[in-house]
Amino acid sequence: MATDRIPMSKEGYEKLKAQLDRMKNDEMPRIAEQIAQARGFGDLSENAEFDAAVEAQGMLQARINELQDKLGRALIVDTANLSTERAAFGLRVRVLDLDLDEEEDFVLVGPGEEDYDQNKILLTSPIGQGLLGKMVGEEVVVPIPKGQLKLRIVNISVA
Repeated sequence: MATDRIPMSKEGYEKLKAQLDRMKNDEMPRIAEQIAQARGFGDLSENAEFDAAVEAQGMLQARINELQDKLGRALIVDTANLSTERAAFGLRVRVLDLDLDEEEDFVLVGPGEEDYDQNKILLTSPIGQGLLGKMVGEEVVVPIPKGQLKLRIVNISVA
């Protein structure tokens, strides 16, 4: 496990914690019940229900482990007092797409807070990483699947 801290707001942390609780207290017992029922069907070597339930349990456990890791490495950030000198977690960054000549806002957020319809992007996303630490007026080139984005930072503000 990596020891890198993951910046999150209090709201993002609580959202991930609620998701973890739901997985552990609702979904995992339901899958355990499915496994118990499938065992009752007899021969496990040809029991598709048993195999599917065991696979679902393994996948859920992996998701639980991933969430526990993120929550364990969480660094709760109070976004109220952030400096807007450089693009950072919790800030709104207005950029000018130099190819399209269009402006767009991005809010740099942590796990559990991403909402791409609201332009809340993960700090760890390619665009988030490209903007991180940059100042107003700086230009960045962000590699994306379709090529690259050429962006100039126009403004940085508290989200």
